[in-house]
This record gives sequence, C-alpha cells and structure tokens, in this order.
Amino acid sequence: MAVSQMSQLPRLTATSALLEKELACTPITRSALALEQAQPECNKQSMLEQAAHYGHDKALKAPWYSFGLAIFAGAFIALAFVFYITITTGASGWPWGMVRLAGGVAFSLGLILVVVCGGELFTSTVLTTIAWAKKTITTGQLIRCWARVYGGNLVGAMLVLVMVMMAGMWQLDLGEWGLNALHIAQHKIHHSWGQAFTLGVLCNLLVCLGIWMTFSSKDVLSKSVLLVLPVAMFVSSGFEHSIANLFMVPLGIAIHNFANEALASSLMVNPAELSAQFNDLTLAHFIKNNLIPVTLGNIVGGGVLVGLGYWAVELGKKSKQQVVAIQLNKFSTQEEDEMKNVINQLVVKDLMDSNPITLSAEMNVYQAIEILAAEQVRCAAVVDSQQRLLGFVSEQDLLRAMWSEEYSTQIQLVVGDLMQFEILTVTPDDSVAQLLESMVVDKEALFPVSSGGLYLGGGYQSYEARLRTASARRPSAYPVVEQGRLCGMIQRDHILNSLVRGHKPQQIETHNQAVSAA
Repeated sequence: MAVSQMSQLPRLTATSALLEKELACTPITRSALALEQAQPECNKQSMLEQAAHYGHDKALKAPWYSFGLAIFAGAFIALAFVFYITITTGASGWPWGMVRLAGGVAFSLGLILVVVCGGELFTSTVLTTIAWAKKTITTGQLIRCWARVYGGNLVGAMLVLVMVMMAGMWQLDLGEWGLNALHIAQHKIHHSWGQAFTLGVLCNLLVCLGIWMTFSSKDVLSKSVLLVLPVAMFVSSGFEHSIANLFMVPLGIAIHNFANEALASSLMVNPAELSAQFNDLTLAHFIKNNLIPVTLGNIVGGGVLVGLGYWAVELGKKSKQQVVAIQLNKFSTQEEDEMKNVINQLVVKDLMDSNPITLSAEMNVYQAIEILAAEQVRCAAVVDSQQRLLGFVSEQDLLRAMWSEEYSTQIQLVVGDLMQFEILTVTPDDSVAQLLESMVVDKEALFPVSSGGLYLGGGYQSYEARLRTASARRPSAYPVVEQGRLCGMIQRDHILNSLVRGHKPQQIETHNQAVSAA
C-alpha cells in the first residue's frame, strides 16, 4: 500500500489457510498501517489542553458573532429560570429538598441548551483564564471577551423578561407564579455581601466542572447528561449564578412595579400590603447586594479555582519533568527536532533489511532454530522458491513445537506446520512514522471512547497517564511485500537505530543539504 492510499480501509487478501503436503497455501496478509488507521479518530489532547483551546477560541471569536451567541445564551438561562419558577410554584406541600431538586433538574435545561445549541455564557467563558495563563491570549482580549459575553447575556435575559411580562405569565396558578417569582427575587438581594460572593464561588465551581466534564465526550446526549447533576446541585443548594440573576431579580422588580395591582387582585390581597412587602426590590439593591458580589464570585469559582487551579496542577507536573530532564542531560531542542524530522521523512524502504533471513515451509524445525540462532534473529518470513510470502514464524513458534514433542509424537516438526498465516505486512513506500505508531500504541487504551465519543475509562486519567499503559500488542517485525513478493523486513530495532544522531539515510541527508543550500 502506497502512502497516498493510507486512508483506505484495511487491505485483506484472504484465501483458505490450507497447507497441503505440496504446501500450496496463501497467507492472510493485512496492511499494518491500514489496520491501525481503521480505528476511530479521537481527540489526543488532555482535558486541560481542550479547556485551553476552548478558552482561546472564545476569546478570539469575531466580536459580533460572539455577542450574538451570548444573547442566545442569556435567553437560554432565562428560559431555564422560567421553567424553575413553574416547577416550584404551588409545591409547598412537598418536601423542601425534593422541590429544590426538581427545580434544579429543570434549570439544567439552560446549560444544556448553551452547550448543545451553541451559546456564549459568561460563567463558562471565565475558563478563558487557562488560555490567558498559557499566554495564548492577552489580558485585553480576555477582558473584552468577558465584557461582550456579559453584555450579550444581559440583552438575552432582558428579551425573555419582556416576553414573559407581555405574556402575563405572572398570572399563572391564580397569581401564585408571580408571587413565587417575587419571593425568589427578594431572597437573592437579602444575602450579605460576603455570603453572595461565596455563593457565587460555589455556583460557578460546579458550572465549570460540569463544562469540564463535557470535554471527555463528543456525544451530545452524554454531554447533556453530564451537565444535569452539577447544575441541579448548585440550584437546589441556593448557590448564585450571575446570569440567571440578570433575569430573575429584574423579573421580580418588573412584576412589583408594573403588575402589582393585577397580581394582588389575582391573589385576592391588598395591593398596598403586597407592594410594601416587596419595596426593597430595587435595581440599586440588586446591583449592590447581589450582582457585583455574585459576578466576582463566579469569576473566582470558575476562572480561578477550576481554570487556574487545573493549570497550576499541570504546571507543577511539567516543572518536575523539566528538573528531571536537566538532571538526565537531555538532548538540546535542536537535536530533538532533528530526530523528529528524520523519522517523519522516512519510508519503510529507507530502513528495511533488503536481504532478510527466510525459511522454507519444508524445513525441519531444528534446522530453522539453528538458522535463527546463527543469524541472531527472533523471527523470519516463510517464502516459496519465487519469494512469495507463505507465512511467518517466530522463535516462540519453533520452541513451542519442540516443547510439545514430550506430549505428542504425532506433530510433524516442519516450519510449514507451525507458521502463522495471518500476517501484518507493510510496503516499501509506507511511512515509518505511521508504522511506528502502529507498532507501539494501543489507541483503544490511549483513547477509551465509544464510537459515539463517550468516555469509557473507569475514572479520569490525563493523556500522559494513559500513554504509559497504552502499549500495543503488535509484532516487532513486519515483512515488506511488493506485488505479492517479499522484498525485505523491518523491525523496531531498525527504527530505533535511525533515531540515533548521525544515522540518516543518505538520500535524506542529501535532500536536507539541498534545502539548506536553497
């Protein structure tokens, strides 16, 4: 298979693996690289790296595009609070915790809409602190992003507020819906400044952890399910969300100022008494006692505790690795880059053994063992007189046959009886870098996700932690086949030696010199 054909499905040349006495057999050969590439592509980044890109992309979006998505997000959160008010209205006879839980689950619709339908929500946008800490965005870009998203969320919340008032939703359940909204809004402005700040920290800690969990999955349904419990917890526990409050408290103020008499009539109470009960629902009280401390708390909870917290943990790990690297006297960056460039330029024919040791199918096992031992190789291809590949045999296959003699005298100890028919092969023009990946990496262990993108790991592990245990159970040697005939053998040792400084194929060295001269 040529390099240009590597995106195709695995090549399978299959016949019955019949070994007659005449040894007329055809092996089942699979391209090692095509077999590897048939596995689903997955995101190779750690969750921190995904979060950094998430924040970077948010900060660098076109301003009007970002602002428009922020309007949608503000509207989604406002609609979720409408749902919350509806769920909790008239539920006074139910246990307090169950009512709050039901309302919290209902409110999770808001964040699900933001994630699934697309939106820029201020409380999750504060995760741009990771990109800022990594210096991929500037402080100015960070502040401008936060300002336009916050402004867009405000516009979206106000649009829904106007529609709710025009629809007269405060009249639902004979005015109980409006009364419930008034009580919720009033409760929010009665926190102390420090209490409102702390509730804001706790709220966005959970919101951003919910967003963080969605980085582990590409499946929309999975993302939605992952968001429900964190949101339900912060809502049912009374934590404070600045964007939700941009809708909820102004809704209470609007009902108090524009629908007091009609609401009192529906509730059959004195309008003056109802108005006096909620006289502290003012815009000034809202901004001073709730919006400012809650917004600052949201920034600390999401941007500092989650965003910068994970970044600091990762930074500490890298610092330790750098100290170890210095102690081990690693190569210079230039030398490392040179190694990487060499391996990326190589193809199989650059490194393969063009005159490999081969065995015949009729050969006695003891003869085969003697040849492998004399040539100091651990495996060999089995070919016919025309160099057509019949099979593959390793020292393990041969030694296992010898061991079996003690238990069975019926086994015919010839290579043809022991060789493997299912063989992973490569072609002379295959990429060495891709072959190396196939040899050493088990992608299912490195990227434990379902076909729908659902994370299947037993718990969170970083990319680096999974990489340490993602060893591939693949052969260390591969026959090189061209037009059905064996033309060489490539092993891990050949690739390892090519990485050593100074071990470059002559054609690559000449090419690099020509490029430098140009």
